[in-house]
Amino acid sequence: MSGIEINSVLTENRLFEPSAEFTAKARIKSDDLKALYQQAEEDYEGFWANQAKQHIDWHTPFTRTLDDSQAPYFKWFTDGSMNVSYNCIDRHLENKAEKTAIIFEGEGGDVQHISYQQLHDDVCRFANALKIKGIQKGDRVVIYMPMVPEAVVAMQACARIGAIHSVVFGGFSAESLRDRIEDAQAVMLITADGGTRGGKIVELKEAADKALNNGCDSIKHVIVLKRSGQKINMQDNRDTWWSDAVADQSTTCIPEWVNAEDPLFLLYTSGSTGKPKGIQHSSAGYLLNAIITNLWVFDLQDHDIFWCTADVGWITGHTYVAYGPLAAGATIVMYEGAPVIPDAGRFWKMCEQHKVTIFYTAPTAIRALMKFGDDLPNQYDLSSIRLLGTVGEPINPEAWMWYHTVIGKEHCPIVDTWWQTETGANVLTPIPGVTATKPGSCTLALPGMDVDVVNEEGESITEANTGGYLVIKKPWPSMLRTIWGDDQRYIDTYFPKFDGKYYLAGDSARRDEDGYFWIMGRIDDVLNVAGHRLGTMEVESALVANSAVVEAAVVGRPHDVKGEAIVAFVICKGDRPVGEEAEKMAADLRNWVGEQIGPIAKPDDIRFADGLPKTRSGKIMRRLLRTIAAGEEITSDTSTLENEAVVAQLQGEA
Repeated sequence: MSGIEINSVLTENRLFEPSAEFTAKARIKSDDLKALYQQAEEDYEGFWANQAKQHIDWHTPFTRTLDDSQAPYFKWFTDGSMNVSYNCIDRHLENKAEKTAIIFEGEGGDVQHISYQQLHDDVCRFANALKIKGIQKGDRVVIYMPMVPEAVVAMQACARIGAIHSVVFGGFSAESLRDRIEDAQAVMLITADGGTRGGKIVELKEAADKALNNGCDSIKHVIVLKRSGQKINMQDNRDTWWSDAVADQSTTCIPEWVNAEDPLFLLYTSGSTGKPKGIQHSSAGYLLNAIITNLWVFDLQDHDIFWCTADVGWITGHTYVAYGPLAAGATIVMYEGAPVIPDAGRFWKMCEQHKVTIFYTAPTAIRALMKFGDDLPNQYDLSSIRLLGTVGEPINPEAWMWYHTVIGKEHCPIVDTWWQTETGANVLTPIPGVTATKPGSCTLALPGMDVDVVNEEGESITEANTGGYLVIKKPWPSMLRTIWGDDQRYIDTYFPKFDGKYYLAGDSARRDEDGYFWIMGRIDDVLNVAGHRLGTMEVESALVANSAVVEAAVVGRPHDVKGEAIVAFVICKGDRPVGEEAEKMAADLRNWVGEQIGPIAKPDDIRFADGLPKTRSGKIMRRLLRTIAAGEEITSDTSTLENEAVVAQLQGEA
């Protein structure tokens, strides 16, 4: 890792200064930002205490800011109490009750406008329905739903009564759902009959039933939203329609005042081992960073219409859909369907129709839509957009420039944000009214975030454009608290080096001559496919679970749209399949992985061989596999391989 020199200079590596017009109206100006950095530098705990007092409504004010006595298990505001749902909804009712909280559009074109008062009433009804079912503070509730307002209602209702929710992305398979339910020992599942995506029905209840019929003994109740309308099975004494559950429920539900450190949610993310990790987030600390990043990074103001296109099944949908913008009193847009239905102008049509002012999406989506050319977005009036953002993976300069010129019309700042499920909120990002941006760089750390690039010894790398480990040196309020049920894995994953003093992000990075951060890729066996993190071990485990497979190794290769494509090298029982047999086997295995994990995990390329390239000690040479997957020339020495002939097979030459 340390000492890797980066010699290539991006042709687009030039500064784009914020416009004077944007800066004049921006929430954070240059002097404000300098003051925030200075406060954080001079009094770190005092800085965070001031932010928490300013942005959170406390039921019991805290007197202790940071407890690091059991580092790296850090705690914040430990003697304070509050409620996340209250902070997202109730505190706005005096002045913003009739303001639109959510603009929802379904793939078929149905539109809803939900006010803060209506959202409050819906959340209270559903929270009371949960209590009727016996859900109590600390119980785990899994949410497996389409991207509809009721998903946010369910999340907020859990927060209101102190239950811990775990949202599972609706694209995940029954097996993935089952694994997460069982790990969390959830007592309730909230789902829907189905959702709509790409003109097709996503069979959520069918997948849920499959999961529940193969384990998940902890589940006592299932609440089902009627969304798609197709016929489904409802099990007596377990399944209840959403409409029946909320019928006659009161629109009053007094919030459960929870300790600042009480868990708000679990969100499972892929790791380098086969078992997903249940990332555990607190209540107050998580909400604090969610609020301030919405205000600082997105310059969120009262008139804004904020559309973050992420699904609530991911951390981005938690922080920049379900919690942060609502806590800031904003109007958000939610969309259930695919960005190319009925054509690739859908996003831009919605921006025009709903007068979107802030648009936040993934580089994968940008690259996919730019392939349709400039004419499609140019058909729509995008003049309402004043700020653009990217999330999920580094954005390549070509896509950045297209986003800037075609969508932003060269007048919108672009906030290229780096952060993780584990960080809870943005960490590296421009401040739009202040920071000059460079295409492809996430620029600088936010105030209060002590981020560095270090070498193998944990020493700061001062030489420009030299790669190293990306680390965060001080705790911050929205950091994960642990991995659910596995404290040791928390230590092993996030504090394995540097005597446990620094949070290890798992990404390599470099800083240029201006101190700007550039993310270079993962340092572990985690793929970033269309902004979604997938463990190579997770995909390998799914492959070898197939009775036809003896062994498998999975790597990533660069992909113009998705960032990384999944390439699997597979050894089958019996003879190596070739020709049509190999094509059929590859198709079967792709579908198998889709069933085991979800469609996003299907390998793009499956190659068969009689063995994997291993050293004589039995270690798979993954670097060699990545070279083969990328179609690059093999320059490394292969003489140490146990069987050199497999290299030609994996290259398709034998």
